[in-house]
Amino acid sequence: MRGISIVVEGKTDVPVVKRVLSLAGHAYGRVHVMGGKHTLNRSLPAYNAAARRSFWLVLRDLDHDARCAPELRERLLPEPAPRMAFRIAVREMEAWLLGDRERLAEFLGVRLRTVPLDPECLDSPKDAVVSLAMASRRVALRDDIVPPLDSTARVGRGYAARVIEFAIYHWRPEVASERCDSLRRCLDALRHWR
Repeated sequence: MRGISIVVEGKTDVPVVKRVLSLAGHAYGRVHVMGGKHTLNRSLPAYNAAARRSFWLVLRDLDHDARCAPELRERLLPEPAPRMAFRIAVREMEAWLLGDRERLAEFLGVRLRTVPLDPECLDSPKDAVVSLAMASRRVALRDDIVPPLDSTARVGRGYAARVIEFAIYHWRPEVASERCDSLRRCLDALRHWR
């Protein structure tokens, strides 16, 4: 099988998807970063058409757009092509990162007990990562992830770079999949393609 083409909402999703594909035994092909879920939603029919000829993995966050991943999947892509893996992270991709509690606590410089046990039940996993970083003993990391007090931004300017660093060098998707059902299902689906 040639490399699997990837479609994601944002750049922080890219290393996560690459690690997941690698763990499932696949190489990746072209990467398409859509710049948000709305653009991804509009482009989904075209990528599904392309999945009649080659393999595609599309990752989208559930956010609060439906009660559950199957409901959103049915609404956005009721008839996936045979070579389309349309996967939904519950609620956000950051839940998958939070699933590797030990490594995330170590990376952020926080106590393990402060990392949530069930990240897919969080209202906003991204906010949980920022909240954890607020308690970090590592000043540079805290300054990168946490937005300044006078800012209306959800995350700090270095948030993406730190998430990418963690996903590439520290995150263990096989460990995270034990706490994140949507990640486990994604891995299972990709392993069936081998």
